[in-house]
Amino acid sequence: MAKLPRPPPAVRLRDDVGIQPEDLRQVTGETVLWRVHRTTGPHLTAWNALRHVGPVATCRYDPHEPPTGPGKSEGVAYLAATVQTALAEAFQASRLLDRHTGAPSLIGLRLTRTVQLLDPSRSWPTRAGASQAISSGRRDTARAWARAIRGAFPNLDGLRYPSSMDGGSACLTLWTPAADALPSAPVLSRPLTDPSLADRLAGAADRLGYRML
Repeated sequence: MAKLPRPPPAVRLRDDVGIQPEDLRQVTGETVLWRVHRTTGPHLTAWNALRHVGPVATCRYDPHEPPTGPGKSEGVAYLAATVQTALAEAFQASRLLDRHTGAPSLIGLRLTRTVQLLDPSRSWPTRAGASQAISSGRRDTARAWARAIRGAFPNLDGLRYPSSMDGGSACLTLWTPAADALPSAPVLSRPLTDPSLADRLAGAADRLGYRML
């Protein structure tokens, strides 16, 4: 049996698998979360808004129904627990920490409320018929799981999962129910070209084995 098959119908996930308290992780407003926010280019959104364009082929847990397009009812935002993890995820395709293309900024934020997130690093994927490959296997299959989970558990705020690019450090995917948890003001917002970030970015790039431009 494949370790990451296509998901069962949402009704089966809801009725036969369910979500137990131990499957959930809470993230509170005390935690500073990080994202790399591009301000030019495709799929632009505000730094504190969900993206309603999708699904995007490079993103693992987009809940949008294909085909890819704008104006979808579902939204998504990706965050990370550390600056390094945000950089590792944002620049994983090229492994080049490009501070210029897309005019990216580093955003630090605190959520305005506690969010409830399914943790696929625990036993839930196995009970549901998948495996830990949900966080590292084919992205198109993981997106199908995201759609099924979203349909089965419509009040779930999203997922908290291990980064496959930064040693399992925590990443968050927020879905439509978490839109109201995004703040109106950031803790930090600086362009990646800001000289005050240079040493921090260079250190992260070196630890990750990424080049920096």
